[in-house]
Amino acid sequence: MVVLRELMCPGLEMELVRSLRAADVSTVEELVSSDLEALAQKCSVSYKALFSIRRVLLAQHTAFPVSGADLYEELLSCTAILSTGHPRLDELLDSGLFTGELTELAGPPGTGKTQVCFGVAVHIAHFLKQGVIFIDTTGGISAARLQHMLQTEGANSEEQAAALQRIHVFRLFDLLALLDCLYGLRRSGLQQVSVGGACVRAVIVDSVSALVSPLLGTRHTEGMPLMAQLAAVLKAMVKDFNLAALVTNHVTRESGGGGGGVRPALGVSWSHAPRTRLLLEHAHTSAAHTSAAHTSAAHTSAAHTSAAPHTGAHQSSWRSATLIKSSRQPCLRKVDFDLSWWSRSRDSASAKRKLSQTEA
Repeated sequence: MVVLRELMCPGLEMELVRSLRAADVSTVEELVSSDLEALAQKCSVSYKALFSIRRVLLAQHTAFPVSGADLYEELLSCTAILSTGHPRLDELLDSGLFTGELTELAGPPGTGKTQVCFGVAVHIAHFLKQGVIFIDTTGGISAARLQHMLQTEGANSEEQAAALQRIHVFRLFDLLALLDCLYGLRRSGLQQVSVGGACVRAVIVDSVSALVSPLLGTRHTEGMPLMAQLAAVLKAMVKDFNLAALVTNHVTRESGGGGGGVRPALGVSWSHAPRTRLLLEHAHTSAAHTSAAHTSAAHTSAAHTSAAPHTGAHQSSWRSATLIKSSRQPCLRKVDFDLSWWSRSRDSASAKRKLSQTEA
């Protein structure tokens, strides 16, 4: 409830505030629900003055109803979908990353979470010409790798420099430093990361669990509140500035049972923060060979080239992505995709696009 204060509205002087408090009226709600005639007599003030104050306070603090159609139109006007640059992931994510939402990539070490983040950042910066905030908490980001991805996309030196300028990197290795950075970006309205006229449309945190996990447990009491703050500020940022957020997370073993399955780390409290969650794993060898055999039997020689990474030395680049949480797509959908897609050569790119279109 809002407490009555001096000069909240014209006519609400300090003397009147004291008189209202003496009459057990100290909040806006109590004032607007009181009998104004009786209150005017108690406070020795005119009914007309109290009526004017009440009318102004109602205008300032009343929530006006909004229709569902208006909310839907507002949602359509402010929502954008950012492609990840990989058709298989876009298909799994219902076309890509949605602004105003938090998407999580979870997986064991070595499953390519950072590589996916690099590919998404390069695609948004180079092809979509939008700004990206990349927060590195593990020391894994490399300008050379980003530049190599841009080179394989056929970007010339000027385009590479422009795309790299649109990726604003923060290296933070402490949760308090991460919170301070996010709060600072929000307060500044993202002004400090608006480079070359590019509008920031994505924030990537690789990884959240690297900073939060060490603060969780019986020996630490500050971990849960700080994790809640992190979730709150990320969700506020994506809503306030119409951003798409992508974060990475580790996994833990399922308790009980003999299956030994894995699930995203950080527990139930964090699980409510992301709107969409993907679980990355190494693709099964048998599935990869089956896919390659099916492709070779059904497509042209160009498609043969795109299926080749399933076998031989490049087999380790194939990953399996499972949708474990989504408000738009059926959960537990799974696709296999090649991590080297973002580092492909221009010659193989056309063949991969033909394969993707044929499969669609």
